[in-house]
Amino acid sequence: MAADYTEDDIKSLDWREHIRMRPGMYIGKLGDGTSPDDGLYILLKEAIDNSIDEHIMGYGKEVRVEIDEQGRVEVRDFGRGIPLGKLFDCAAQINTGAKYDSEAFKKSVGLNGVGIKAVNALSDFFEIQAWRDGETKALEFSKGNLTVDMKHPRRDDGANGTRLAFDLDRSIFPAKSKYKEAFVEKMCRYYSYLNPALTVIFNGKKFRSKDGLLDLLREEMENEALYPPIHLVGKDIEIAFTHTAESSEEYYTFVNGQNTSQGGTHLAAFREALVQVIRGFYKKQYEPADIRAGIEAAVCVRIVEPVFESQTKTKLGSATIVPNGESLRTFIGNFLKTSLDNYLHKNLQVAECIQKRILSAERERKDLKGVQKLARERSKQAKVHNKKLRDCRVRYDSKHKRREESTLFITEGDSASGSITKSRDVETQAVFSLRGKPLN
Repeated sequence: MAADYTEDDIKSLDWREHIRMRPGMYIGKLGDGTSPDDGLYILLKEAIDNSIDEHIMGYGKEVRVEIDEQGRVEVRDFGRGIPLGKLFDCAAQINTGAKYDSEAFKKSVGLNGVGIKAVNALSDFFEIQAWRDGETKALEFSKGNLTVDMKHPRRDDGANGTRLAFDLDRSIFPAKSKYKEAFVEKMCRYYSYLNPALTVIFNGKKFRSKDGLLDLLREEMENEALYPPIHLVGKDIEIAFTHTAESSEEYYTFVNGQNTSQGGTHLAAFREALVQVIRGFYKKQYEPADIRAGIEAAVCVRIVEPVFESQTKTKLGSATIVPNGESLRTFIGNFLKTSLDNYLHKNLQVAECIQKRILSAERERKDLKGVQKLARERSKQAKVHNKKLRDCRVRYDSKHKRREESTLFITEGDSASGSITKSRDVETQAVFSLRGKPLN
């Protein structure tokens, strides 16, 4: 019999307890650092994202990230700094932040006031410090609980901005959890690609980009480009792409500086718009798969109040660029229709390369289709094969000149078919052995 279900079974958890009990709801899988989508990298990203948002709003040109041998993370920006009177609320009051007001952070990636609180709750040690106009304040926490309110912080370098430091809570994360330098460097590189005016320094190594997504493609592409990458930049949108000789499609997508590794509505809009523009330019109804075969593209958009399909923000779900405004599909489609069409008219050699690649993909697809058709036909022949049948090479339903000579001999059994099998013309004469004498 089922257990009783009473009021005592209903629990209300403190925000710290909820995050610590169900960390997957906030940072995805925990992991141990061996995969770039492990939870500890989500925590690092949450810490850096706030600094990136400050830069996007026009404050701060440098973000410093340090991770020591023990795994302690420290992130320092030089933005406006969190207002000192709200430092505790921003670190330890769930659903608290400045990003609910779209005027303060118009196109931020973090909008729900959860990110830094998750870092706080999942850290054995968490420190937050802010500087504003010569004044500073710092707080220390452990597992989300305030431990020290420092009126005279140990560090005071004077420049406006915010500093976060934290150690992973090893009672939640695997004991062997460790940040991999290569993954963190890639994260910092991506931040620099998306923010060309920003310098990101990781353990003393500087990352700065001049050409944005163009630099990303140059760095990430493993296959040779068939033509110089096309780089298109507009208000709140940046696209870079080229084609390779490969048949697969490779995309790098971003929203408000967030790497959406699983794509989303912006990627779907780009893939659709690219086909429409290419068809319009060449005035040919090329197959979408042929147009996109071998493409390597990077797409970044900035939208107001983005909606993601999970707290880890790896897939965009927004349909519009502003709430109740223009659709992403229309926004990206109109941008490509104008910018890409103009580019191709001005760069006819590139246009010729793209068309050659499309025609090559078309030939490959048709050749493959022919091979698949032949394979299906042979598969059908194999399916009707019977070990009792000694088939002939020329069949009546073929176009061979001897098709009229095709003959099937039916014998009463294996022994009876032995002699005729040896003496038959294998080109036109087949032999089928019955199990025994047939009934009259």
